[in-house]
Amino acid sequence: MLTGKLLSVTQQPATWSLASYSDLYVQQFSVTSQEGIPQGLFFKPDGTKMYIVGSGGDEVNEYTLSSAWDIQTASFVQLFSVASQDTTPQGLFFTSDGLGMYVVGQTNDNVYQYSLGTAWNISTASYVRSFSVATQDTAPTDVFFKPDGTKMYVLGNSGNDVNEYTLSTAWDISTASYVQVFSVSAQDASPEGLFFTSDGLGMYVVGATNLGVYQYSLGTAWNISTASYIRTLSIASAEGSPSGLSFSADGTQLYVVGVEFDTVSRFLLTTAWNIGSGKVPTSMSTGSQSSGGRAISFKPDGTVLYRVATGNDAVYEYSLSTPWDITTSTYVRSVSVASQDTVPTGLFFKPDGLKMYMVGQTNDTVREYTLATAWNVSTATYSQGFSVATQEGAPTALQFKADGTKMYVMGSVGDDVNEYNLSTAWDISTASYVQVFSVATQETLPTSLFFKPDGTVMYVGGDTLKLYQYGLATPWDVSTASYSGQSFAFEPSGPASAAGIAFNDIGSRLFIAAATLVYQFSL
Repeated sequence: MLTGKLLSVTQQPATWSLASYSDLYVQQFSVTSQEGIPQGLFFKPDGTKMYIVGSGGDEVNEYTLSSAWDIQTASFVQLFSVASQDTTPQGLFFTSDGLGMYVVGQTNDNVYQYSLGTAWNISTASYVRSFSVATQDTAPTDVFFKPDGTKMYVLGNSGNDVNEYTLSTAWDISTASYVQVFSVSAQDASPEGLFFTSDGLGMYVVGATNLGVYQYSLGTAWNISTASYIRTLSIASAEGSPSGLSFSADGTQLYVVGVEFDTVSRFLLTTAWNIGSGKVPTSMSTGSQSSGGRAISFKPDGTVLYRVATGNDAVYEYSLSTPWDITTSTYVRSVSVASQDTVPTGLFFKPDGLKMYMVGQTNDTVREYTLATAWNVSTATYSQGFSVATQEGAPTALQFKADGTKMYVMGSVGDDVNEYNLSTAWDISTASYVQVFSVATQETLPTSLFFKPDGTVMYVGGDTLKLYQYGLATPWDVSTASYSGQSFAFEPSGPASAAGIAFNDIGSRLFIAAATLVYQFSL
């Protein structure tokens, strides 16, 4: 899988800024408030309108995008019920002028045609007619038309194929006649969404069995008998149950809707219409060592990665042959912390590698360990503990000031960051509570914390599937923190929550830890 290449010095985006990451690989937009089972997706050709059809409410939902093709600017407008025609609507399509709408459903295995009195305004829609596709497929999942309305294509789960129809009268489905079929079963046994390029030479299918978007080339435009499989883009880390797809008009942006998170996801393509150029996060699997991954920490030179996990209550050490590149990681060893805490959640190392710190939720205590050999966790021995229970009953993350004179503990009971002073650097027995900063306005279940090395920026992540950036007017003083307005939505193409976060030494790479994976994002 690919991430964006690092840019030249003259082009490089601002490091340490979450805004620099926001458009790298994915955006997300939740439709849960309108539809719990979104099935089909369609965009107005200029990207200013988005439509979702779903079988939860048996309706079409209309959204306006204040910035074309930017789903994060989408706002719900209105809905139109199709329940009178079908209670299991699956796919959706509009005519190029926005005056005709088509829905395919599985209740009666029909394509339904609607007329809109006002273009692109679904509140003006009225039912016109239906066309049965049951002879070809008894589980249709999507419908697509040639731009001039003389061809219709229906994707189905019964045959795992695309069915082609010719319309003797453009856009009038009552004049449709079946032509031929093209099987996609070799790629996926549960095809859910269908899309064609405007010239009819490219076809795309999204499937729920192998969780991929599949690209096909047509030797003769709009003739599916000439289709041949080209490549696959895996969306396994993005969506566990994809149900529809679409593209921007220029083919540089791919959109997938799914029912796992009830979201629309946007992926950027570095080459138009080539899904092989899709930007998705690089990841490394840690499941072989333990599930329940939480915090991560790096050796300052980026050659070693550490991970604490609740699965086996241990800290794991990985060697990176290329600094800061998790794809070059090799598991080395681990050390158990179960004697101190059976729910370890936070992790930090002293810059010289001779001290390790862990915070856990069993006793709400920060634990200090001494390493006989720097950076070798197998040589760690427990030294002492410091209770933070008075401030936080469920600590989730731990950080220190670079010189060891300050300690920060974040938790999900207070949804805040607690600051402590250490009168003796790195000796937690000398810690004293100073003050607190709430992050509840942004995150109500914070799980990860990171500070820029100079203490002027703080990052918080959690179950809202976003990272949030805060500026500190006085370095390391959380009472001077304020939300910068910058955030990075990492799901659904990444982890399900930010259990742990870290940056490389110059802020050009971001790492997010999840249960059994660590993700890497590059500027």
